[in-house]
Amino acid sequence: MDYSYLLAPFLAWLCCGITKFLVNCLKEKRLAFDLIGYGGMPSNHSAIVSSMAALIAFKEGIDTPAFGVALTLVFIVVMDANGLRKKVEAQAIEMNKLKNYTAPVLRERVGHSKAEILVGTVIGILVGFICQIVL
Repeated sequence: MDYSYLLAPFLAWLCCGITKFLVNCLKEKRLAFDLIGYGGMPSNHSAIVSSMAALIAFKEGIDTPAFGVALTLVFIVVMDANGLRKKVEAQAIEMNKLKNYTAPVLRERVGHSKAEILVGTVIGILVGFICQIVL
């Protein structure tokens, strides 16, 4: 049985999560457990979907319906990470500045820069490639 299609997204998530934690620790010069979550370098979501698209491309080819669906999902996730989620991030920053805002502080790191998305995508493609060879 071929478990590579189950393992590739999980391994991409794991690689990105570890990388993101290490990057945050280096930036903050401390163990940054409180920064685990959305936003930051690299993009977990981009890595997860690109690992699946890459694995499908390597195993089945780019001329298959499955690759077309996977690539469409990659575009949706990347556009969301850089577009909508960046707008939500900007709104959270402004709302947290309001003096009479009494709700809990909003998380300001939500979206991703193009560099964060690119690094996540590269990690995902590498994980897909490795899974195609090893699994």
